[in-house]
Amino acid sequence: MTKIRLLLVDDHDVVRSGLRMLLENEADLVILGEAGDGQQALGLVAKLEPDVVIMDITLPDMSGIEVTQRI
Repeated sequence: MTKIRLLLVDDHDVVRSGLRMLLENEADLVILGEAGDGQQALGLVAKLEPDVVIMDITLPDMSGIEVTQRI
């Protein structure tokens, strides 16, 4: 079975932790990493090549929309 590879992006640790706890037990998902800002997210996307990015809209350095457009 091919797993869907995820990257979690949110500037709040507790939100990322909650998402991880919710998703990590799903058999068809694997969480590759987490980012707390847009620049980190862009770097991890380039490095890890996730299938799906769960993106917060409001990040400290740029909007999640801008990050998504750059991806």
